[in-house]
Amino acid sequence: MIGIYGGTFDPIHYGHLRPALDVYQALPFSEIRFVPCGEPPHRETTYADAQHRLAMLRLALANQPAFRLDEREIRRKGPSFMADTLQELRAECGEQPLCLIIGFDAFLGLQGWHQWQTIPELAHLVVTHRPGWNKSEIESRPALSQLVKLRQMSGEAIAQYPAGGIVFVPVTQLDISSTRIRELVAAGKDAHYLLPDNVYELIKQEKLYGLPC
Repeated sequence: MIGIYGGTFDPIHYGHLRPALDVYQALPFSEIRFVPCGEPPHRETTYADAQHRLAMLRLALANQPAFRLDEREIRRKGPSFMADTLQELRAECGEQPLCLIIGFDAFLGLQGWHQWQTIPELAHLVVTHRPGWNKSEIESRPALSQLVKLRQMSGEAIAQYPAGGIVFVPVTQLDISSTRIRELVAAGKDAHYLLPDNVYELIKQEKLYGLPC
């Protein structure tokens, strides 16, 4: 079973990495693929260019063999839509279970995604959330509420099917954001302990995110 974890990763930080590890340990994954967005459809551009974001990801993932870097959205021209990525992966992986890993807030906005109705047909949805959460926000969205009622499964069950299920997984959600890291770097303040040291060293070496000279 393969996990798919998308994002701009601008930069990658522990708020991405720890939940990914929690999910990996909670479900029977063979690997989790980090898929950096090439051209984000929701904003004009990224702050660091594609090659720097790839370099940061390679450093961050180097010590976890189950975490792999998938560069397909960087290579693909045009806006990076997850529906297109999942279609490519499904063609490559046949009937192997695929799981799109998304946060709870992203799940609540799923109806705004490009061709969102096709996504549950291409992959399971693994929705991460804080311990002690409640589903009331889902209930206020009829289409999502119906989707959950029809498709919610256990973690063991989704491994038996290629796609179509939804599973909710509690994770360690750290209050860390790429935006905050970029702000600290631009202000010349210390961003240690928010992201891997080797990633931070690359940011300083390449003077990314407006790092003062």
